[in-house]
Amino acid sequence: MSNEFYCKFIKPDLSLDLFVENIGMFHNPTDESKEVVVMPDGRVDLFFIRSGPDDPFEVFLIGLETAPEQRSIAPGTMAFVISFRPLSVEYILQTSISDVLNTARTLPNDFWNLKTDDLKDLETFVKRVSEIITELIPETVDERKRKLFDLMYISNGEMSVKELSEQTGWSSRQINRYFNQQFGLSLKAYSNILRFRASLEHIVEGKLFPELNFTDQTHFIKEIKKFSGVVPKELSKNKNDRFILLSVLKQK
Repeated sequence: MSNEFYCKFIKPDLSLDLFVENIGMFHNPTDESKEVVVMPDGRVDLFFIRSGPDDPFEVFLIGLETAPEQRSIAPGTMAFVISFRPLSVEYILQTSISDVLNTARTLPNDFWNLKTDDLKDLETFVKRVSEIITELIPETVDERKRKLFDLMYISNGEMSVKELSEQTGWSSRQINRYFNQQFGLSLKAYSNILRFRASLEHIVEGKLFPELNFTDQTHFIKEIKKFSGVVPKELSKNKNDRFILLSVLKQK
């Protein structure tokens, strides 16, 4: 493994795609902290993280984020992460995350009974957690919810609440109640995050003008700055790979 900061994310088996977007790890083997910016991406992250080779892994559930946050990854830090789609909150994690919007919940260190040997490398971690998640997948999923998220992902968050309601047969009021109770934000707010994230793929390609349904260039710049903290031009430069999400997109 490289002696520099390292991160890698891979897609899980297709059988998990409804609930898991990717599984990954990052490691800072250097003597210096790695300064990064975490941006909203519409995912719910389950972290297994340790500060040094002799420390135990701690477990954190990170809720949805609505604003960029500066973080410092200390020397020696190693972390494994499962990036869940929101539907997994109810069906795999069997909880609500409305209380951890823009924050985290500490879970027991023996969560899912993962052992040290399960956390020695990415391949081993992926294999073990995939087995666990497969066992947790329910026999049935509310089709309204499944269709709702499918439509949101396919449209990059550009479908209105009214359109989503009509196509799922689920009232706008019920959808927003579900989002607020389960995730701590409205459907509209989540849709805006998905649209921002889709725009990142264009920015990675050097497209610094709106490719999606923004009102105009000014609105586009305002939204990008809201969720990243910088304007599109600076974001595209990704100096020192501090925007990890952009770095991951470039790996594709």
